[in-house]
Amino acid sequence: MAIDLSAVGKRLPATTYEYNDRDVMLYALGVGATTDDLTFVYEKNLQVLPTFGVIPAFPALTGIGSVLEFNPMMLLHGEQRIEVRGPIPTSGTLTTQGTITGIYDKGSGALVSIEADTKTESGEVLFTNTFGVFLRGEGGFGGDRGPSASKKNIPPERAPDHTIEDKTSPNQAAIYRLSGDRNPLHIDPEFAKMAGFDRPIIHGLCTYGYVGRAVLSAACGGDPAKLKDFEVRFSGVAFPGETIVTQIWQDGPDKVTVQATTAERGEPVISNAAATIG
Repeated sequence: MAIDLSAVGKRLPATTYEYNDRDVMLYALGVGATTDDLTFVYEKNLQVLPTFGVIPAFPALTGIGSVLEFNPMMLLHGEQRIEVRGPIPTSGTLTTQGTITGIYDKGSGALVSIEADTKTESGEVLFTNTFGVFLRGEGGFGGDRGPSASKKNIPPERAPDHTIEDKTSPNQAAIYRLSGDRNPLHIDPEFAKMAGFDRPIIHGLCTYGYVGRAVLSAACGGDPAKLKDFEVRFSGVAFPGETIVTQIWQDGPDKVTVQATTAERGEPVISNAAATIG
């Protein structure tokens, strides 16, 4: 079906997300935090992982079906960026408004860019997510190819300054999905096989949280207030039970370049990634 370029600039339905400390702790467990990370999994002195900000905004990604017609089975989450304005409260009611900011012709598919501002009840923007969604089979319409994610955030040709290995649980996707993404691809073996995988895969945003925790630990001293933004390209998949190996290069006092692979298969899961540290 032909992609509708007039969708650029259209606003997606606003969504409201009410949460409490239980949701914050469940998310942290879903992205691999343990009692070694007590400040993120225990209500005493609880802090919120910066990547938790993808959870209230996630409906903006799934909401593109309200303005674009496509086969949802052909949707891939290709890129993700979050910019956090300050510490995320441990509870509250947030409202997210998404806008389609670009549609690009990548040949084999269309890349749709969505920018979503999430605000507090007082109207303050708490964080902004930018989603890059790849619609397979919707390219070839002669449009602008857009920016090339594969050419930015390239690691330097030297050993990383930090390497962090984090083994996922066989139940990792089953835990993470309780934070809101109930896609059966991550839990149902039969559905996963229909999608071309021999077993369910870990959510891309779950690996995003894993790698975000690694950056937080290695480059921010564990302080959530120091992670200002974090952008990645989803370049592969991880399976529950695999080990995610995150490599981090310090590019200056306020910038790190990041990539992540699976230890067992050596396959990339996140590439062309970077974070700003404040």
